[in-house]
Amino acid sequence: SYYTRRCITEDPSWSLVTVPHLTELCLQHIVHNFEKNPILDRLLPEHQRKVVDRLSTSLPLAVTANRVSDEDYWRRCCIERWQVCDVSNYGGSWKRMFFERHLENILKFFIPNTTDPNQVLELIPLCKGYVRKLEIDQFLPPVQLDQKDRNDLSDTEDDAEFGEVCTHHYDLRALITALPHLEELHLTYGVKGCGMNFEWSLFNFTEQDCSNLAAAVRMCRKLKVFKLTRSKVDDDKTKLLARNLMDHPCLLELDLSHNLIRDSGAQALGKLISRSRLETLNLCNNQIHHLGAQALAQALGESSTLTSLNLRLNCVEDKGGEAIGHALMTNTSLKSLHLGSNNLSEPTATVFSQVLAQNTTLTNINFSCNHLRLDGGKQLLEGLENNKTLTELDLRQAEVDQETDFLIHQIVWANREAVRLRSQHPTVEPL
Repeated sequence: SYYTRRCITEDPSWSLVTVPHLTELCLQHIVHNFEKNPILDRLLPEHQRKVVDRLSTSLPLAVTANRVSDEDYWRRCCIERWQVCDVSNYGGSWKRMFFERHLENILKFFIPNTTDPNQVLELIPLCKGYVRKLEIDQFLPPVQLDQKDRNDLSDTEDDAEFGEVCTHHYDLRALITALPHLEELHLTYGVKGCGMNFEWSLFNFTEQDCSNLAAAVRMCRKLKVFKLTRSKVDDDKTKLLARNLMDHPCLLELDLSHNLIRDSGAQALGKLISRSRLETLNLCNNQIHHLGAQALAQALGESSTLTSLNLRLNCVEDKGGEAIGHALMTNTSLKSLHLGSNNLSEPTATVFSQVLAQNTTLTNINFSCNHLRLDGGKQLLEGLENNKTLTELDLRQAEVDQETDFLIHQIVWANREAVRLRSQHPTVEPL
């Protein structure tokens, strides 16, 4: 006791409390040597918690991916790596967010014939249990050879063939087929931020790219959402994709907006509608005319699953609009239809007047930026007189007179309020 008192007297900061317990020293050792000896699963739960809280976020994924399941650890990994982290977009799972975004980053900056393919292949066993959605908004092409290198090639090599081969992008087949839980795939074949190095070849979705992708999505049997936008998808590529998506067991949403699809591509998609479980089809901003719209209308007449069809920014005109309207007189599945900016006029409004009087499924129609004019607006108003289901009707820039637009708005608003009240006070089923 004399010695203890003497120490305290000489060093006021000294205390027995500062001496760590043996358990604490062991945990510190485990943390510092975790990469070489990851024994987390052999620790008591309270000790596991202390180790995970101290683990470095820079540890190799080969060490942590299948050993660390603690969400707080993966939250730290995400926040330290990315400025914006909205975990609600990833089912509330930080670990899923980390692996999806990590894989996306690798794919966005993968350069064919330059990047080591093992960067992707070695990640598959680590991330396959967590990846459910991939959003890849750019694919880099191979590095182009300069003119001197081209001159060194064999004189028999065809320049056009060389250019085609050089623009192929990363082949997704090996990756997608190895992700058993993948449900959503959002792709754009192009380059972001190319600046002064802009070339059209950077935005070339080749036939080989399409063939590889079509085979990949066909084998991805749990895929529910497939989006391929702003990628110059033309009719031939659409036909190839549609053939491979026929009878897909799970696909519910297909988005091919902002592409180059014309009538024959739309006809292929019409066949797909009839032989799939599709609920949502987005063909916004393509080049579909009345023949393509008529094919889609025929599929609508036969489809019992499609609930949303977006044809905004096409050119279906009245022949196409009337065909779709006639199909909706018997269709009982479609709830939302977007026909904005399609050069529609009074004949289409006349047909849809009958649709509104008969159809009890449609809740949302968009006719904005068309030429329905005064008579077309009055036709729609007449069809709405006894309609109780339509809750959205967009007539902006459709050349409908102000009074008619106001009366239509009143009816639609009343329908919307009735739906809201029913949802708040559902009818109790009698015993």
